[in-house]
Amino acid sequence: MNILALDLGTSSVRALLLDADAVPLPGALARRRLTVAVSDDGAGTLDGPAYLGALVECLDELAAAGRLTDVGLVATSAQWHSVLPLDRAGRPLGPVLTWLDTRPYAPVDVPGPVDAAAFHRRTGTWVHRCFWNIRLPWLRSHAGTAPARFVGLVEFVLGALLDEAPMSVSQASGTGLLDLRTLDWDPEALRIAQVRPGELPALAPVGWQGRLRAEGARRWPGLAGAVWAEPVGDGAASNVGSGCVTPDRTAVTVGTSAAVRLVQRIPAGSDLPDLPERLWRYRVDHDHVVTGAAYSSGGNLFTWARRELRLPEGAALEAALARIPPGGGVPADPRLGGDRPPGGAPAGSGALGGIGFGTAAVEIVAGLMDAVCHQVAADLVELESTVRESTEVTLGGGAIAASAWWRGAFAAALAPRVVRHEPNPEIGATGAALVALGRMG
Repeated sequence: MNILALDLGTSSVRALLLDADAVPLPGALARRRLTVAVSDDGAGTLDGPAYLGALVECLDELAAAGRLTDVGLVATSAQWHSVLPLDRAGRPLGPVLTWLDTRPYAPVDVPGPVDAAAFHRRTGTWVHRCFWNIRLPWLRSHAGTAPARFVGLVEFVLGALLDEAPMSVSQASGTGLLDLRTLDWDPEALRIAQVRPGELPALAPVGWQGRLRAEGARRWPGLAGAVWAEPVGDGAASNVGSGCVTPDRTAVTVGTSAAVRLVQRIPAGSDLPDLPERLWRYRVDHDHVVTGAAYSSGGNLFTWARRELRLPEGAALEAALARIPPGGGVPADPRLGGDRPPGGAPAGSGALGGIGFGTAAVEIVAGLMDAVCHQVAADLVELESTVRESTEVTLGGGAIAASAWWRGAFAAALAPRVVRHEPNPEIGATGAALVALGRMG
């Protein structure tokens, strides 16, 4: 049996084939790059139908190359926090709000949680612009047509391909509306979000399996008999793909953004461990939780710096960085995209210091990259307090794979911990496949 793994990211859509052990098959990858629409007011959006079209193109490419054969399982790693308003016919009423969008703000007439600490423990989140408790009222107030319901990007995309596409517990946990213990919508979170009956997706039951619609089966016969597993949040999938699924191992992933995370086995219905005020907690699946911190800047710093600072490419950039020791760049605040929860700094909060006429462009990007390392190091101390031990760290993600200098800077910032690198560029897709196979260990 082959496995089709989908990685529905922010900057790209990828579809690849894995073998029965979740090992990527050589040459069986299709990818389409995406452009997030950003603006000075904090917008960070994607076009939902265009996103669906990009995935269809990937599947068509694999089919044309004869790679969609013997597929028995489809696994999906997908971005958390996205939301799309739909009309009664299921048509988008606007673009998809991604995690990058910092525009939503709370209505002045809706009180927050009665007990903020208890709310944080139950949902793993805060009342924050990144979550649906703020996003849904904001979208409703800014919509020309009243939304009939709201879905995440993954439910919109899979809803167009499958007979049904309920929301997985992993994706639902990223909305900020799910009780992580009961695995049902949290009543207080729904009140804050001003949610009406029928406006949220149905939650996928334990053991849910999806099937391709008849028209999709005709277009891609190799997928006609495949079972589609519940989508997994991309951060959780990256931990699994990195092998970080026990409390003694943390994963630091740097793709478009960056995050540090730890997975624990906490089955549904079990009491949840303490959660430090600065950390979030989501679900991997019905049996595991993932706790961590995330940052708005990661590989997108590279993209910005290459464009605006006219940096050299590839090996030339690494050679220039190699002349700068960790900590040797300019002092920097890397929050160009603002804060991720629980912080509230808006987009455009990045800053540089100590710049003179002798400052080189490579020193600026080194300072920004090193600042991300120290953000992670500070939150890793908080994360380790939840398991009362120091952890080994696995670095992963495309941006980390592209820069030996950044790997060295992380190793210096996280010392004396053991730090290793997982070079698999498809850790999210691999992780989603392992979760679907029930082989997280």
